[in-house]
Amino acid sequence: MKKRTPVSAIMTANPQTVNVTNSLREVHALFQEGGYHHLPVVSGNKLIGIISKMDIERISFVSQYQDESVNTTMYDVLSIEQVMTKDVEAIQQNQTIRDASVIFSKGSIHALPVLENDKVVGIVTTTDVVKYLLDQL
Repeated sequence: MKKRTPVSAIMTANPQTVNVTNSLREVHALFQEGGYHHLPVVSGNKLIGIISKMDIERISFVSQYQDESVNTTMYDVLSIEQVMTKDVEAIQQNQTIRDASVIFSKGSIHALPVLENDKVVGIVTTTDVVKYLLDQL
């Protein structure tokens, strides 16, 4: 295994982001249509948070067996800022996959925005790391 492989080798480059001004309905639609699980939240080009599909599901009370229109009232009541994780962990694109693994191993984080200075240039997930490790075997 290459110990110094940069996280940029396994990240999804140019990830979909959402702006702090987007509505939660728009974010929900992105999760549904794009198959995303995590979306970095930006203000201009600056990373200010991350929102997950689970964050949206928690406020909508929607199960996969229910009519979504019945349970999505909170989308109109809350803003992205009220739902997103604000103190988001991020990683620089030149940091290593090992660095990302250390961050993932410390808690319940499953996605890291990848930055070049302060600009979001990618996203790396625990799944990306696992796939990388499997390729090394």
